[in-house]
Amino acid sequence: MITTKNRASDLRRTYRVLQQLNPPPLEVLITLDGCTADVMGTVKAELPEARLFVNQVGLGSVASRDRMIREARGDLVLALDDDSYPEQLDCISRILPLFEQRPKLGVLHFPQRTDEYPETLAGTNFDSKEHLTRSFANSGAVLRRSTYLQLSGFEPRFFHMYEEPDYALQCVAAGYHVVFSPIVTIRHHSSGQARDEIRIHHRHARNEFWSTLMRCPLPFAPGMLAWRVLSQFRYACKRGWSWVVREPRWWAQTLAGVPYCFRKRRPVSWASYKRWLALP
Repeated sequence: MITTKNRASDLRRTYRVLQQLNPPPLEVLITLDGCTADVMGTVKAELPEARLFVNQVGLGSVASRDRMIREARGDLVLALDDDSYPEQLDCISRILPLFEQRPKLGVLHFPQRTDEYPETLAGTNFDSKEHLTRSFANSGAVLRRSTYLQLSGFEPRFFHMYEEPDYALQCVAAGYHVVFSPIVTIRHHSSGQARDEIRIHHRHARNEFWSTLMRCPLPFAPGMLAWRVLSQFRYACKRGWSWVVREPRWWAQTLAGVPYCFRKRRPVSWASYKRWLALP
């Protein structure tokens, strides 16, 4: 499953790779999230075999992925960005046995070679050992759909970012495993579109706070929430005064969503929360 917004060339490159997979995937699901009319026309014309979902108004990558995984026909769903793809064309035959052998495997994710971190492009700095983790990247991860449907899943209110650690916490609390494995590698190209680092920071901080409010049990939740705010403020201080003075923006966004989070609150046990925090 892939969500995209006005990046037809990136999507075209990724789709060409997916067409070469052997064995092939059961289906390729793509959400056009608030794309322009010309991009929608191009994708529909050039990718006729893909199963397309169209959001006329952008709902964000999180809501888009939530819908696709719920509507997927297979039980294993490979989540990719429009600019990421598996490097091994036999990746499906490598992945399937792991899920067949491990009924508690909820998410499997992989090392990535990305232009954002040039040192990874040589492919020599990857962690070669499989291990449990407390998060993953939707630019290269396989989710078991039957597990996903048992849990709350991705929180659409997040729009972008932080759905992965929030879902990993749900998995850990329910006894499922989130596993990093080098059995497959992902090539993740860096999009030419500029990244607004402050907006990314604000979304991450806001969604982290909301996740903590929804998942962390009492009496520990207030302390964890305060720690989240302080840690994000320390990060802003390291980036400079121009970041510090903009911190109230995400505070205001966060407060506006607090009533919603209280309605959605499903705290896990403190033992599960601590176990998740202790994971790398």
